[in-house]
Amino acid sequence: MAAGVEYEEEKLKAKIRAEVRLLPDGKRLYLHDGPIDVVLEGFGAEKQRRSAYGAAEERFVTILDELCDELPQLRQPASHTSRFDGGIARNMLAAVMPYAESEFITPMAAVAGAVAEELLLTMVSHANLDRAYVNDGGDIAIHLESGRTFEIAMVDIPDRASLFGKLSLSADQPVRGIASSGWRGRSFSLGIADAVTVLAKTAAMADAAATVIANAVDLPEHTQIQRLPACELSPDSDLGSRLVTTSVGELTLEEVNRALQTGAARARQLVLRGLIESAALHLQGTTRVVTSKKIEESAECSANRSLAHA
Repeated sequence: MAAGVEYEEEKLKAKIRAEVRLLPDGKRLYLHDGPIDVVLEGFGAEKQRRSAYGAAEERFVTILDELCDELPQLRQPASHTSRFDGGIARNMLAAVMPYAESEFITPMAAVAGAVAEELLLTMVSHANLDRAYVNDGGDIAIHLESGRTFEIAMVDIPDRASLFGKLSLSADQPVRGIASSGWRGRSFSLGIADAVTVLAKTAAMADAAATVIANAVDLPEHTQIQRLPACELSPDSDLGSRLVTTSVGELTLEEVNRALQTGAARARQLVLRGLIESAALHLQGTTRVVTSKKIEESAECSANRSLAHA
């Protein structure tokens, strides 16, 4: 059988397997395939939106198989000798490499952000959109034309979500990616943060950094923190036998602050290295925010503009 025919058959199988539908509001597109759950939206002329959604659907149905082809290596610790064929896999590797020499990390730490980026790139390369976002399970890639903004809400516990912060992103800010991590999320964490939300230049960078910072929010010897080997919870986890958090008991305020202080120190290191722009760390009702000067200045300007219009 010709290679081209084989490719088209595999693509058709992927389309049948994947779920693609407009949500009830008629504006957002939902994409589901295996472990990938995406909600995306484009803002612009209706013809442009339809073109963007069609292109995103076509690309989406190829993504899972593309990642699965290289999955064994994607689950291995990142290193300078790692080599990948797929563009998403290469983006994942690039996002985690800044951490590879100092700690254990695999390209899988950036998978959701990298998938979101790929779909967003597909949308904006096929259509003229004023704004767009791709939300892959809370890891978000953003497109903003000049003068446009997005309002972002942050929640602490995914299954019982409550708002612990809100921010406004504008086109002149150096942020195009948002990601969250924590022990209560859909991925495993070595730390005890309820949620760490990171703003970065790209979604893949934010995804990797959120993982690293959330791991750093910790009280290693605390008796009220329960952990299990990742492989016992998921045999094919890239974390292997490393202990991941499964339960966190009630902590004193001093303990909360101590854990957050460790995570905030890690976040400040990443800000200084230019790997992130801002991070909000949340644990049992307490939040710490670490931010770059660019974001601080932007926030001050926004506040001044608000006061001027009050």
